This record gives sequence, structure tokens and C-alpha cells, in this order.
Amino acid sequence: MSLASVLLPIALAIIMLGLGLGLTVADFRRVLAYPKASVIALVCQILLLPALCLGLVLLFDLPPVLAVGMMLLAASPGGTTANLYSHLFGGDVALNVTLTAINSVLAVFTMPLVTNLAIGYFGAESGALGLQFDKSLQVFALVLVPVAIGMLVRARFGAFAERMHKPVKIASAVILFLVVVGVVLQERANIGGYIRDVGLITLVFSVLSLAIGYWAPRLFKVGREQAIASCMEIGIHNATLSITVAMGLLAIPQMAVPSATYGVIMFFTAAAAGFLLRRRSPAEVPAGS
Repeated sequence: MSLASVLLPIALAIIMLGLGLGLTVADFRRVLAYPKASVIALVCQILLLPALCLGLVLLFDLPPVLAVGMMLLAASPGGTTANLYSHLFGGDVALNVTLTAINSVLAVFTMPLVTNLAIGYFGAESGALGLQFDKSLQVFALVLVPVAIGMLVRARFGAFAERMHKPVKIASAVILFLVVVGVVLQERANIGGYIRDVGLITLVFSVLSLAIGYWAPRLFKVGREQAIASCMEIGIHNATLSITVAMGLLAIPQMAVPSATYGVIMFFTAAAAGFLLRRRSPAEVPAGS
């Protein structure tokens, strides 16, 4: 058993526990308060981004394993880092929390579906690979069980959850950094070739994800704060989850390379997007969310 297969699920569990510590049942109901913004963001996340990613993968003509890795990244939900970026750049953090919660639940079903379709389409590792039922259950356990535990702790021990929420969020960012470093070290002999293969496509995917996340809601007259929240939610994926699936469940380190590369790039592209949005005119389009 590799070190990654042990440490990555633990790291992801800590990150998802931190998400749960900041959630209540009301956060899932809050989608009713922002129906238009929520539906647009979810459609972009679940349907538009995988289609966009498929087009980029075909355009860049990636090798099969890296192509599946990109599709796995596209199918991953928004990361908890999106909440922090949304707060920093004037987004509706409550909407972020809601979208992250719902996306994390939906990812239990959409990630195995998109990954298996990509494996079948690109022929990666000739059929020996796939998120079968037992591995899909592991995704469920890795994503939802820690979130449920965090929510239970918050419901029963609210003051403790409040105290722990920020330290766990900081720990999550540190863990993401360490996970990316771990992937880079494990694949260091091939990292130059991987960067040539996926550096540009992950940059383009990150920029387009952020742009779609902001402009799709604005096109439908969603308010600016909600659009910024959508921008960060759609533009900042849970790279730790996709790396965990690639290395821990599928045991193919090369498939984690797009997510690891993206995990570095997205910190800069999301920050650039945030600064650009903050410099824009604050004039509001009436919120239709």
C-alpha cells in the first residue's frame, strides 16, 4: 500500500470535516433564497465545465491518462478555498457555502459517472481501471461522512465548532499545498514533460472556469455579489478530491498530475480574477437570484 493511498484520504477527510464544521441544515435550504443563482452555478458546474474540458482535451490532444485526469478535475466540486476567496473579493459567502455543500453531495454521483465515461472514451489503461461500485462508495465515504460528522459537531457543540472552523480551514489550505508537493515529488522524474503537457491546458481551463462562473450568472441578471460567489465556486475546484481519487482509489499517479498542476495555478488565476472584479464598477444589476 503506497503512502499516498493512506495519507490522501486522511487529508481529504480533514478538509471535508472543516467544511462540515461550517455548515448547518439551513445552508442546504438556502438554495431557495437564491434559486436563479444556484441553478445557473450548478448547471455550469455539472454540465458546462465537463463539456468545456472535453473540448480542451481534444484540442490539446492529451495522452489518455492525462485526458482522464483533466476530466476528473472538471467533475470535482468547488473547493473550500472558494469560500475564502469569495469573502476576500466581495462575494456572497452564504451562497458559496450553499453551493459547496450541494456540489459535494452531487459529486458523489457525478465524479464516478464522468470519470468512467472518460476512461471508456479515451481508453486509458485498457479497461483495468474505473470507479466501480465499491470505489464509488469510497468516494461517498470520503466526501459525505466527514461533512456529516462536522455538521453533527456543529449542531451539538456550536462553540467548539466555531473555534475549530478557522484552524481547520487553515489546515485545509496547508494540506492542499502538501498534497500538491507530494504529487510533484512522486512524479519528479517526469514533471518537466507533464508541465509541458498540461501546464497550458490547466491555465486555460482555470481562466475559462472563472470567466464562466462570473459571466453566466450576470448574463441572466444575477446580482454582482452572487456572481462573484459563483465565479469562485466554479473557478476553484477541489483538487485534493480529484488527486485522492486518482492516486488513492485508482492508484495512477499520472492521472493526478492535471489536478496537482491546477492546484498551484488556480491560486494565482483566482486571485487575479478577484482583483479584476474588485476594480470593476460597483454599479449593480438588480439581483434576480
